Amino acid sequence: MGAVEASPPEAEAGAGEVAEAGEGAWFRSRPKSPLSQGPQPRHKSAGAILTLRDRRSGKNVGRRRKPSQNDSSAGGPFPPSPGRGPGDAEDETRTQERSGKPFPSASDVLVPGLYVVATPIGNAADVTLRALKVLANCDAIVAEDTRVTSRLLAIHGISRPLFSYNDHNAAAMRPKLIAKLKEGAKLALVSDAGTPLVSDPGYKLVREAQETGVAVYPLPGASAVLAALTAAGLPTDRFFFGGFLSAKAGERRSELEALRAVPATLVLFEAPQRLAESLSDMADLLGPRQAVVARELTKLHEEVRRGPLPALADHYAQTEQPKGEITLVIAPPPEVTPDTGRVDQLLALALPFMPVKSASALVAEATGASRREVYLRALRVKDEGEK
Repeated sequence: MGAVEASPPEAEAGAGEVAEAGEGAWFRSRPKSPLSQGPQPRHKSAGAILTLRDRRSGKNVGRRRKPSQNDSSAGGPFPPSPGRGPGDAEDETRTQERSGKPFPSASDVLVPGLYVVATPIGNAADVTLRALKVLANCDAIVAEDTRVTSRLLAIHGISRPLFSYNDHNAAAMRPKLIAKLKEGAKLALVSDAGTPLVSDPGYKLVREAQETGVAVYPLPGASAVLAALTAAGLPTDRFFFGGFLSAKAGERRSELEALRAVPATLVLFEAPQRLAESLSDMADLLGPRQAVVARELTKLHEEVRRGPLPALADHYAQTEQPKGEITLVIAPPPEVTPDTGRVDQLLALALPFMPVKSASALVAEATGASRREVYLRALRVKDEGEK
């Protein structure tokens, strides 16, 4: 989903330069980023006078701050977590050993394995500290599009070998990546934007890594699916993600027909050039459900438009084709109270000519009632008829 939107800060020559790595470039010596340089010299301000203003008197009050071993300036950009004691690391190791894989330590040194790293869906600041640490200290980054990922790395001053892994080369690249992982490499898997494996081919690499005994570590973060859900104002206790609908009208309508009865909020991706046609099909097949068109989430031109599906279809049919990444959120189907009298009438007509199971399935489809409820009513109707 889309590219990262931000302007890289001014940096020294060479900082953030990322080139796609070639064969044999896995462990080549490269310039380190500020996030991977290890312990930094103590800043002069660690023991300096801190000037505070007394709120009542309005006067400046000086207070000398004593340097500490836990001072973030003394141990690099990732200080120890508060409250950790000497035995905590051993406890974590024992816990993870019981689960079958080592625990990635809090230091800059990563343990071997495949790190599935979520990256921003638009705003480059929406990246976690843990993701930056892994990207800065892994052996190589496996990216859906190296050009997109290189821009994110440049913004954060990270330089690491990049390898392309997408729908076009996955079959050829996967054995090479698995071989490196089995040799003890530390690889970070990223998509163009958001969480990997959501609408991309990464799941096959994860599955094969697990099958060969390689540890896989998920790093949660940004997701267009969850971002759209949180902004939609529609039920979130149960939702179904359907990815992209088919580009062909006939297949798209068949897919929507299959989704019509799903008792959950629907989340779909759609291309800008197909948005108007897809909304028209949704209004026709799903009815006047409430829906949301979320466009360019977290970016400069973010737009969240709400309304019934027919109104949204009319709006986008009359406006210019939108631009950017689009996520659709559609309310679940309304609860329908079946007409029990109609159900009993149809069962009385069907049961003399077919088994209970077949008759109840046919009547449930015709009335929209629950198959289980119709089946139980069919048993009662049959019993009453036999008496």
